[in-house]
Amino acid sequence: MDKLQESRTTAVYDHVTMFELAPVSLWLEDYSGLRRLFDAWRAAGISDLRAYLGEDRARVQACSAEIRIVEVNRRTLDLFGAADRDDLVRNLPVVFRDEMLSTHIDELVQLWSGATRFGGDTVNYRLDGRRLDVHLQGTILPGHEATWDRVLVAIEDISEREYARKRQAASEAYAQGLFEHSPVSLWVEDFSRIKQLLDGLRQRGIADFRVFTDVHPEFVNQCASEIRVIDVNKRTLDMFGAPDRATLLRHLPDIFRDAMVRDFREQLIQLWDGHLFHTREVVNYTIEGDELHLLLQFSVLPGHERDWSLVQIALTDITARKKAEAYLEYLGRHDVLTQLLNRAHYSEELKRLERKKLFPVSIVIADLNGLKTANDSFGHAAGDSLLRRAGEVLNKVTEAPASAARIGGDEFALLLPFTDERGTGEIIKQIRNLVQLNNQFYPGQPLSFAIGAATALPGESLEQAARRADLAMYADKRAQKLSSGPLCEAAE
Repeated sequence: MDKLQESRTTAVYDHVTMFELAPVSLWLEDYSGLRRLFDAWRAAGISDLRAYLGEDRARVQACSAEIRIVEVNRRTLDLFGAADRDDLVRNLPVVFRDEMLSTHIDELVQLWSGATRFGGDTVNYRLDGRRLDVHLQGTILPGHEATWDRVLVAIEDISEREYARKRQAASEAYAQGLFEHSPVSLWVEDFSRIKQLLDGLRQRGIADFRVFTDVHPEFVNQCASEIRVIDVNKRTLDMFGAPDRATLLRHLPDIFRDAMVRDFREQLIQLWDGHLFHTREVVNYTIEGDELHLLLQFSVLPGHERDWSLVQIALTDITARKKAEAYLEYLGRHDVLTQLLNRAHYSEELKRLERKKLFPVSIVIADLNGLKTANDSFGHAAGDSLLRRAGEVLNKVTEAPASAARIGGDEFALLLPFTDERGTGEIIKQIRNLVQLNNQFYPGQPLSFAIGAATALPGESLEQAARRADLAMYADKRAQKLSSGPLCEAAE
């Protein structure tokens, strides 16, 4: 009998020691008051405890008030910064407050539903006010299921883990925010299938990828079809005029077409050569068909260099810049008033035609009659109007490869490659007819040209032909003055 008593005493001592020295916070509690409160609520017809507690937080506090602490271990006192059990009990309103009351509802509902185990993540506070994120697990001890007078609660401090989780979530939200609200279009894509296709070519012994794509242009289209779009940001949808991602993906063939095929081939060549980051200017199209000039920056993201499974493409809209550049280039080649080519470009074109030997080449020189009279009598606005009308007529009769230029204040030239004297005569006839038509729409100051033409002879330079055309123009001007009489001659 003494040995049995000694064994029981040892067992009790071992259990007390294990409780006291446990590395987690342990609470031995009495939930019998809570059990009686639940019975009273059931008798009063309460069936949905969650809704009932949600209506009035004071009911949650009433439940907590019915829980009695029987004992806590050393780890609990250390965790909450309490001197002893009484110090902890006196400060329970500091420990259990704020968010804890909301999560406490889940634990209460578990018990209400008949569970003998309950738990979840919640928030407690140390006596010094510092927040503790904890994971709580409670068990109604065997033999006490009818009264709930002995419940063991274990609390694990997960503050560091929760802090790390929140930091990770914040970091992910930050990165997602940068992606979603970037001022440039961002695409995240999977190029892994393209990597496999290129590796397959190397295994077949292909060394010159540019030559291969010259011979097999369909391979470029195959690669384009293997790109998988993972995500795009809001700027992308706005740029391409798509209401949502699904609409954008449906219209990819409309967006990437024409010149983009050539640009994509150059991208593939750069990837073949090992350039996992590259930049180039490309042309895409909105869903509505508007042309977009874009600066494309391509990058295989770090950690994915072996399979290209994660690629980021940034597209910056440079359409406005390209239009400005095109306009500046236009100004450098054209006369703004008449919309014809300027003298500098005329001289370049003259040299080009002679160098290319695109014979026969004819040159038409046209001098605008009456410009000085219009400027002196009616002001420069009237003179400018005559020049614009001259540009309208000469632009109308020239189609590539022919060109028309303003080469002086009132002097114009037409360069007509592959045109002989007969063809040149037809062009001059068209000019005369268009002048008559133009004068019908613009009453007042009449539009009139003195015209001379010459076709370059074998062994003759175009400069010499231009001088002959110029002499012929002056001959026509003199003839017009003689036919018009002394009055017109005095006016000129």
